[in-house]
Parts: sequence; structure tokens; C-alpha cells
Amino acid sequence: MRQVVLDTETTGLDPKQGHRIIEIGCVEIINRKLTHNHYHQYIQPDRESDEGALAVHGITSEFLADKPRFEDIADDFLTFIKGAELIIHNAPFDVGFIDNEFKLLMQKQSVDLGRTTDHATILDSLVMARQMHPGQKNNLDALCKRYDVNNDKRELHGALLDSEILADVYLAMTGGQSNLLLDADDKTESQGEASIESSIIRIETKPGGLTVIRANSEETKLHEEYLQSLGESSLWGKEAVQKEAK
Repeated sequence: MRQVVLDTETTGLDPKQGHRIIEIGCVEIINRKLTHNHYHQYIQPDRESDEGALAVHGITSEFLADKPRFEDIADDFLTFIKGAELIIHNAPFDVGFIDNEFKLLMQKQSVDLGRTTDHATILDSLVMARQMHPGQKNNLDALCKRYDVNNDKRELHGALLDSEILADVYLAMTGGQSNLLLDADDKTESQGEASIESSIIRIETKPGGLTVIRANSEETKLHEEYLQSLGESSLWGKEAVQKEAK
């Protein structure tokens, strides 16, 4: 099962107002293991970021001036996400911006890339979190705190960093974080079992090989005196009375 955790940064909140994508970050998960394979790209949006958006991501127009435009990176981006399940926190926001970039590319170059859902399926981790934790904060920072995911490096939003953090959160939400790395030593568990096995000392015995040591007369006498001291109310005392009655 191939999943791609995706995040974007944009010049503002609404593509209908002309806002564009300026950064895409993706990390790959295969069979619940992070593969270290990722896609990351800054994009020249041909417009300024709103002050509010700039305060969130800190990506300036000067930094983006020499970066490629979406039309230049579209093929590589689609190749990376093709056929995967996209895990996105608040998916309508990011998918809306990606679909808008496809629409603009169609208008500019008559290249029909369709919609995001034509290339991949979508899983909204925000919807999942709200179902699991109704009435609680379910933004990425809150989920990091709830699932003990380290986000100390998250002073500003960044698409690649946020997708890496979301991957850890998603894996914790859906069954824990064991065996997250694809290149981890899969033999660790079996080696641990082998280590335990080798530490067990077994005593070999043969049928009839054990020596039976019977009590001597002095030990038998002491035992009888101890039973008498327990009184007739004890189990041993009741058994002695029953024997005498017979």
C-alpha cells in the first residue's frame, strides 16, 4: 500500500482570489513505513503573498524569484503522487489549490491534467482526527502534543516539514509508530527472540533417572507431632479422625 503525505504553502487562503501555491512537500509511506523518498519543490507564483500568509510560512517573493513555475514541475509532481493515497490535513484546502493550478495550466497551455482525484485518492486526516477526538483541537500542533510527536523545529510552517510531522501523527493515530522506517532492521524482533532463547538453560532429564529420598524415622516422628499440633479442625486433623473412625 503506497501513501503520500502531502502539504502545500500558498500566497493566501483562496485560489478564487488569485492565490497560488508556492511550496509542495510530500513524503512516501509504503506498508506503514516511511521510505525516506520525498518530493519537495518551491514554486514561483508570479504574485506577492498576503501579509497573513507570509507571517505563517515566511517564504518571501525574493526567495521565490528564481524558482520554477507550476507548469515546469507539474509532470514530476504527478509522477510522484500517481496511484497513491494522499494523506492531507484539511484536504479541501490543498486539493483546491492543486486543482486550481491544473485549471490555470489548461487555460495557458491547453494541457488537461484533470483533477487531483484523477491521479490519486484522498484521505483527510483532519476529518479522521475530528471523528476520533470530537470537541477537541485537532490542528497539527494539537495532534503532535496528543500523540507525543516532536515538532520542536516547527517555528514556521513549511510544506516538507509539515508533511513529515503529519506522517508521524497519522501513523500514531492509526496504530502506533513501530517499524516506521523502510530501511530499519526487520530482523530485530527475531534476533531478540533468538537472544532470549539462547539465554534459557534447560536441564535434561531421563525417565526414572531421579533419586527418591524417603524420610527417616526421626523426620517421620517430627512430622506426626506437627500434624497433631494443628488440631482436629485442620484438614490433616479431619483426615486423621476419619481414618480412626474407619
